[in-house]
Amino acid sequence: MVDSLKGVHGSIQDMNPPEPSGTRDGKGGISFSGLLKESIEKVNTLQKEADKAIAGLVKGEVKNIHETMIAIEKASLSFNMMVQVRNKLLAAYEEIMRMQV
Repeated sequence: MVDSLKGVHGSIQDMNPPEPSGTRDGKGGISFSGLLKESIEKVNTLQKEADKAIAGLVKGEVKNIHETMIAIEKASLSFNMMVQVRNKLLAAYEEIMRMQV
């Protein structure tokens, strides 16, 4: 039981976002487009990992349904977060377009 909790704790620590390694702008900072691209790639990776976990469960290769469900939830949460970020970006763009110069 304790070993399985250690595995969950490790999974939670993996969810913390690492420092972005996107393309750098001229001033040494990370470019916005690079950060977006890297985030989308991470979401895609989580989706692929969830698909692999589901396929493994269906084939009978994976016996632990908990890990499969965790992978699915990670992919779902990251996708929902990406959609919300997109919505906020579109709202900001529309607000800028409404501004009169």
